[in-house]
Amino acid sequence: MKFPFELRKDKDFDVVGFGTNAVDFLIVVPEYPRFNSKVELENYFQLAGGEIASTLTGLSRLGAKTAYVGRFGDDNAGHFGIQTLINEGVNIDSAEHIKGAQTQIAFIIIDSQSGERTVIWKRDKKLSYLPEDVPLKIVERCSILHATPHDTLACITMAKHAKQHGAIVSIDIDKPFEHIEKLLQLVDVFICAEEFIEKFLGIADRQIALKEIQMRYGCKVTGMTLGKEGSLILCEDSFFRTHGFNVPGGCKDTTGAGDAFRVGFLYGILSGENIETACKMANAVAALKCREIGARTALPTKEELFAFLDKNSNLDTD
Repeated sequence: MKFPFELRKDKDFDVVGFGTNAVDFLIVVPEYPRFNSKVELENYFQLAGGEIASTLTGLSRLGAKTAYVGRFGDDNAGHFGIQTLINEGVNIDSAEHIKGAQTQIAFIIIDSQSGERTVIWKRDKKLSYLPEDVPLKIVERCSILHATPHDTLACITMAKHAKQHGAIVSIDIDKPFEHIEKLLQLVDVFICAEEFIEKFLGIADRQIALKEIQMRYGCKVTGMTLGKEGSLILCEDSFFRTHGFNVPGGCKDTTGAGDAFRVGFLYGILSGENIETACKMANAVAALKCREIGARTALPTKEELFAFLDKNSNLDTD
């Protein structure tokens, strides 16, 4: 099935991202520690993360033209974080350092047996955007605006302007925010974490919940990530259930797997693929990411992605 929208091909950027960046401090332990206990760590890392910054990194590795809109502190973590985007070829003309602010950080505890993680994070309020702060000109130059709704009113402003200039709006959402319903009315591609739906709607049934999002807000594509189970996507009246891939060599870390899913899905849209193929791409990128510690470390190149898909061509989409 084809996606129900036309993608503008006359833009400077395939995807402009607006939202979170972070520096992650990842701690690998033999098992998640009990309360009031001590555990010796196996390893630790400082790596760049954040939903939008990581998704743009993944798209850039696949050959897409990307640009980032977001704020870093003027601390060492901020200089480290923005340099990682520069190294990946992400345009940072609309990114900025905020004097006196601390870059968003996360301490992530990874269970080495399963690769599952627990995230403890902090975002400095000085990094927030007001609607009048956002650089609107950049979204006139993109085919897709991909955003997180942490600064919801600013995101609404960006989304309205992007749609006025022919862009598709995609959202990465994992928890409800104030004013979120106004933003969702502007969203074309709605993909959330599984737990978001029940928190937001109070509906446990996955298919009923996705239909409700579609009906209320008019999103052309609605879907949810299901961890190692894969994903469920609704478009028009059809559901696409795609199973997850096994992680080559076993799962080392699930940090950023949802961001990686969106890398593959948006790349499928940009490449003119149908929904079934885009879902397979999305789950493949997520599986490949989990090969190594960190949100971005093992995000694949185009060659790695297609070699993996060829090797696992028997994956079913229901």
